[in-house]
Amino acid sequence: MPFDDINAAPTEALLQLYANGDPEASRALTRRLLPRVLSHAERLLSNRAEAEDVAQEAMLRLWKIAPDWRTGEAKVTTWLYRVTGNLCTDRLRRRRGVGLDEVPEPEDDALSPADQMQENARAQALQAALARLPERQRQAVILRHIEEVGNPEIAEIMNISVEAVESLIARGKRALTTDLAAQRDELGISE
Repeated sequence: MPFDDINAAPTEALLQLYANGDPEASRALTRRLLPRVLSHAERLLSNRAEAEDVAQEAMLRLWKIAPDWRTGEAKVTTWLYRVTGNLCTDRLRRRRGVGLDEVPEPEDDALSPADQMQENARAQALQAALARLPERQRQAVILRHIEEVGNPEIAEIMNISVEAVESLIARGKRALTTDLAAQRDELGISE
C-alpha cells in the first residue's frame, strides 16, 4: 500500500486503489463519501428511504466507473454530487405524477427532549422551506450552505456558470428569508 494510513489518502487515489482491487480502499471510500451522498440526497428528497436508495445507486455507479476513471478531469466528489443530484431530480420528476393518497406518510420521529424541540422545529421549518424552492435553487443552496461546497465546484456539479450559481443561491436565500419571516418569533430566530 503506497499510503501509511489509507484513510488519509486523497479520494482520487483511493478510487484508483479500489479499481486495482484493494478492498480497504473501497471501505475507506465508503466511509468518506457515503455519509455526504446520503445527506445530500436526503436534503434534496426530504425522504430518508428514497435518499438511501439514491445513495446506494450513486455509490454503485462510482464503483462501476472506477476502472475507467480519468484522474484530473473531474473531482470524484464533484462527479458523485452530480450523479446524486441527477438521481434525485429523476425521483422528484416521477413523484409529480403520484396522487396525494399514494405518497407515504412521513416518518414520525420520536419526540426529542424539551431543549431540542425548538432546534427540531427550526430544522423542520428550514427543510419545508427548502422543499418549496425550485429544484435548481434548492440544489445550489443546499450544496453551498449545508454541504459547504464552493461555488466553482457547484458550477461543475450543476453544469452551469459560477455566475449562475451565485444567482441561484441569492434568489434561493431571498425566497427562504421571505418564506420563514412569518415564523421568526415562533422559531426563536433573531435578526
